[in-house]
Amino acid sequence: MTDQAPALRRHLLATEGGDAAAEAASLLSAPGFARLVAALEADHDHFVEQLVALTEIPSPPFGEARRAAAYAELLRGQGLEQVETDDEGNVTALRPGTDPEAGVIVLCSHLDTVFPAGTDVTVRREGTVLRAPGVGDDTRGLAVLLAMARALDAAGLRTRAGLLLLASVGEEGAGDLRGVKAFFGRSRWREQVAGFIAMDGINPARLVHAAVGSKRYRVTFRGPGGHSFGAFGLVNPAFALARAADGLSRIRVPASPRTTYSIGRLGGGTSINAIPEEAWMEVDLRSASAGGLAALEARFLDLLPQAAADENAARDTARGEIKVEVTRIGDRPAGVTPRDSRLARIAAEVIRAQGYDLVHEASSTDSNIPISLGIPAVTLGTGGSGGREHSLEEWIDVEKGPSVKGVATALATILSVAGITSN
Repeated sequence: MTDQAPALRRHLLATEGGDAAAEAASLLSAPGFARLVAALEADHDHFVEQLVALTEIPSPPFGEARRAAAYAELLRGQGLEQVETDDEGNVTALRPGTDPEAGVIVLCSHLDTVFPAGTDVTVRREGTVLRAPGVGDDTRGLAVLLAMARALDAAGLRTRAGLLLLASVGEEGAGDLRGVKAFFGRSRWREQVAGFIAMDGINPARLVHAAVGSKRYRVTFRGPGGHSFGAFGLVNPAFALARAADGLSRIRVPASPRTTYSIGRLGGGTSINAIPEEAWMEVDLRSASAGGLAALEARFLDLLPQAAADENAARDTARGEIKVEVTRIGDRPAGVTPRDSRLARIAAEVIRAQGYDLVHEASSTDSNIPISLGIPAVTLGTGGSGGREHSLEEWIDVEKGPSVKGVATALATILSVAGITSN
């Protein structure tokens, strides 16, 4: 990394110095910001067209390649530089800053949706309302990044730090943030990152500065199995699983920082009249605190061998004992960009100055990874309104006024963070 990129990183994490409210007010009242808003308004129909087109390109879990290729072409068509697709499937493009030594601010939206291959992603339009699976989460974010780059060009605004647009894969579910993990693990850009802003979620009043971490496990209890009547009395994997599930249900977790657990999927067995040879469950553990998550994980893992041992002690093991296999299938780190850091303060003051009722939140987004690495990061809303995300009834409203205002709000934070050099 350059000498100045870490300096900007430290500046964005600093908890002292500067009047964020005054800085936000100054930027929002500047002629350059008025030009930016006018550019977004003039471009709105184009933005909606691109949003619809991207939504109708299926991008199921681990199947983002077609959308990624189309997005890369859109980036090239806008004249962005160094458009690349990495070996994980992420797409990146650079809008250079005026000071190459200042590093880059990553602007990230994710390519994947939660919907499996074969889902009908045709967009239905009802006035300004668009209805389709994935239209808001996070396809709107992808279209917003394109609109932001065009508006900055049209308004003649440059930033000191470069803006690196990142369309990531694997943000949702079993993707386990694989795209951003790969970016910070292998990308040639990783050492130049001074800050990270994810554009994910609709509500422009929402400021996610805390990363909800999760540990996800598939736990399988195995045994000899047998006839439900003829082999009655043998150890039963389902009973061992039930003991473990009951033990998990009895763990007391703190309300703050919020810590949760859930059993999401269960399975096993071959027939109603057979003692199963295996029984399995998939478990989700979460916390906004890294320490809280580690404590919950340790308690849960301690339950599992004990559940097997208790079942072995309770029933006949002549044909074999219960054994437990534990596989981690998800690992999202927890962490926080301090609420009083410069990045979070300027984002909060911009949101307030735009007339929104600021909401600080903890969530699980692509920002989890940079936060866990000590890189200043937040997640901002993409603007407008919407609902029913992760369902087939997902919708967003792209009415020009609220939509443009939300995008402009996020852009004001980005300009403050990257440093505006022409106004």
